[in-house]
Amino acid sequence: MSDHFDGRPERSERRRPTDSAQEVAPGILRIMLPIELPGLGHVNCYALEDDRGLALIDPGLADGVSHGVLAERLAGAGLDISRVHTAVATHSHFDHYGGIARLRTLDTAQPVAIYGHSTFGDGWRDAYSSLLHDDDSSSLELRSDEEVHEHLLTLVSSLRRETPWGTRTDGFPVDMLRGWSDGINPVDILRPPDVSHPLDDGDTVLLGSMSWEALHTPGHADDHLCLWNAEVGVLFGGDHMLPTITPHISGFSGYADPLGEFFRSLERIAELDGATIVLPAHGDPFTDVRDRALAIHEHHVGRLERLREIGTEIGDQPVEGFMQLLFRERSWGTMAASETYAHLEWLRLHGDADRSERNGAPSYRID
Repeated sequence: MSDHFDGRPERSERRRPTDSAQEVAPGILRIMLPIELPGLGHVNCYALEDDRGLALIDPGLADGVSHGVLAERLAGAGLDISRVHTAVATHSHFDHYGGIARLRTLDTAQPVAIYGHSTFGDGWRDAYSSLLHDDDSSSLELRSDEEVHEHLLTLVSSLRRETPWGTRTDGFPVDMLRGWSDGINPVDILRPPDVSHPLDDGDTVLLGSMSWEALHTPGHADDHLCLWNAEVGVLFGGDHMLPTITPHISGFSGYADPLGEFFRSLERIAELDGATIVLPAHGDPFTDVRDRALAIHEHHVGRLERLREIGTEIGDQPVEGFMQLLFRERSWGTMAASETYAHLEWLRLHGDADRSERNGAPSYRID
């Protein structure tokens, strides 16, 4: 995620979870689940009840602590986690879908239906499938479940992806994954689940006895969905719009212009007729829907202007050269490079930058 805007409230996205569920709109409970990721202290899981049981939107990480908090908060609201019949993942980032792996282990009356975009997790799922296919564990003498578990943890932590800007992604520390994987297959900590009910733009899904329209909003992720109910004016915003920080724009994209797609998605949300509240995946719900969309847009326009300034200073450089001047050093890494790449590609596609190749990696000049 990018920096917040001056003049807005203290970052609610950083806040630690509250000790109870909160009704944030009629029939919609917000449950703050713990996460420890840069700039984030929780992920919002939303619960909606109907006569069949419960639907959850973004059930958090796969770790047992998060799952335990979810069960406790539901119980505190008089609800039983074993009654969950539907899980929706707004997009294929592991802090949003990981908890689905835990839900699948529950003794429920019916299989949990999983909703997500029709392209949900395609790239990462393929990467995990390839990794497991190439695994040579059959040649190892693994004599216990613990050894198998540890081997799979090591395998998952070793997964890297080639980036469009000529590097490889950061990995995940084994110790962190070990803390998340108690009681489940380590591969399922990060591997996106298969969606049983794929959604495309304009499709509807029944949650909490209300009909919600799927809005495909790529930019933060190619498969990002918001859910919209015009009757009550409520938007489940996922990571597309957050209250005080700006969503990361992914350079890992099937779109030629991911930032352009994000701008179009923001404009679409800004123009929703009757939108009264956004329920984001991180941070507090907010009501200044149009103003917030415009502010996020302006933030990224500012990033583009800063890259133009940097370009006059450093000349022809790879993505990392621009990244190190666009972001603070503490933020350097795959995410910062990914967002820098997306912005440089926007500039190139709009005639403001030239791209060449050096040693198999793109290099950019902004005149």
